[in-house]
Amino acid sequence: MKARWLLCLMAIPLMFASCAASPPPQAAQPKAISTFECIGLYWSPPGGGADKRVLVAYRKQGAREWKEALPMKYNPIKGTDEDLADYRGSIVNLKPGTKYEIKLTLEGTATTTRLSASTWSEHFPVGKTVKVGDRSTALILTESGKPDGYLLIDGRGATIDVDDKADSCIEVRANYIIIRGFTLKNAKKYGIRLYDCHDVVIEDCDISGWGEVTKYGFGVDYQAGVYSTSHALRRVVVQRCRIHDPRSGANNWGQKNPINATWTPLDSPDMYHPSGPQGIAFEESEGNHVIRYNEIFSHPGHYFNDILGYGWNSSYRGFPGADSDIYGNYLANNWDDGIEAEGGDRNVRIWNNYLEEVYGPIANAANSIGPLYIWQNVSGRCYSPPTSIYGQYGPFIKMGAAGDFSWMTGHTYVFNNTVLQPNGEGAGGLGTGSNPDWDGRVIRHCTTRNNILHVRPGHRSISVNSRNSDIDFDYDLCSGSYPKGQEAHGLKGTPTYGPRFGFDRKTMRGNFQLSPKSLGYRAGVRIPNFCDGSEHPDMGAHQSGAPDMQYGVRAGAR
Repeated sequence: MKARWLLCLMAIPLMFASCAASPPPQAAQPKAISTFECIGLYWSPPGGGADKRVLVAYRKQGAREWKEALPMKYNPIKGTDEDLADYRGSIVNLKPGTKYEIKLTLEGTATTTRLSASTWSEHFPVGKTVKVGDRSTALILTESGKPDGYLLIDGRGATIDVDDKADSCIEVRANYIIIRGFTLKNAKKYGIRLYDCHDVVIEDCDISGWGEVTKYGFGVDYQAGVYSTSHALRRVVVQRCRIHDPRSGANNWGQKNPINATWTPLDSPDMYHPSGPQGIAFEESEGNHVIRYNEIFSHPGHYFNDILGYGWNSSYRGFPGADSDIYGNYLANNWDDGIEAEGGDRNVRIWNNYLEEVYGPIANAANSIGPLYIWQNVSGRCYSPPTSIYGQYGPFIKMGAAGDFSWMTGHTYVFNNTVLQPNGEGAGGLGTGSNPDWDGRVIRHCTTRNNILHVRPGHRSISVNSRNSDIDFDYDLCSGSYPKGQEAHGLKGTPTYGPRFGFDRKTMRGNFQLSPKSLGYRAGVRIPNFCDGSEHPDMGAHQSGAPDMQYGVRAGAR
């Protein structure tokens, strides 16, 4: 049975019943879960069903005009309460620290409800500050702050170098903590380890040199710069950090790693699955995390397995956890997935990231609850050695199942992303990879709009697997093939870019605007709340006339 929130209504006195207009029926009370720039919504109105969407309108408190957000689909998930409600969805692109009024209406009916919710403030209140200097032993945090007064652990100018003698540089066993400005080096396993805690902010830190080396020369799977196996972990913010160069690296898809024999048969292709360090790894947490404005990268011999990820693909949680945001990051140098958002993906939002030198930029196999929103991301060069058993270039978005198709029950929205092909070495498309003859992975419950899916000649832009279902692909620029009956307003061809095109790693800025003469220029479609500045927006991640896109520690307003 789905969780529902009942609203107690005052009865209208009988004497007024005949002379007062009947109000629209009110439904089960909705729920809102916020982050800095998004609000996740949950509602189970009576009378809901697959033939009715929930229409969403919002406005800043006190404003006169309502704005339209993307409607919510009816999608209760059998066998779990992790879905929270029959209808789920997000309002995005909001301002931090702002209160919003929200109106929900069951399509085609008079059933409606209203609620208000505030986005998180970017300014956390500090109640106490503890200044920490250089040290060679781990810092163990057990004292908690308070909601109205965080405990600030100020490490600006300080280095914690444990020289492989402690598992972590910092351990957190407390709540309402800000960890700021540390340089963390040479932990045996993890830069920062989080236990059963919540409301933790990790910012402006430099983390490197962590992780064990196995006798086979590779790193240990999932040992990460920021790490947790706590299923109670919630509301963690990792922002403006550089997480880089673990002590060891993962194997690539062309190297058999004997350590994998602990979970897969010796003759399995999974023996070649990359295993090794991660940038950030949270296992099956409660979620409501924000990972933003970070630079996570490495160098040859020290590549990550996944950069962001952990948890079970076949689950109702997975990574990053429900109601979580990943945006504004520069992510590079790994042998598997750049962002492994697999499992529940309930109101998970991934946008405005730049990924390069990865095998596959974004993974979502499977999405069991959803909705998962992926928009305005850009992928550059993607690479795995020629000996890799699944080819040199993975899909831009993995798609597909996690062993069992029954987990493919959540919806994915893919809007205004750009797949680049520098020297013909970019990612594949949606559910497609290096093999041009392969039909691709199964895609279910997916909507696309305004993407540039530029793939290598002869390859597919979107999987044409015959088992695809509940798909709605349109208004995309595809250089390769896509399923029959889709892309009624899509374009076939390759993009051309403007004179300032390119990405600068020194400034972490990029210009990916289309040339006015390019296919896809002003050929997109308006998407409420995601791409609603023009009735005819550009396809791709970078709208013409917009400022350069910026990633990493200097991105965003401070």
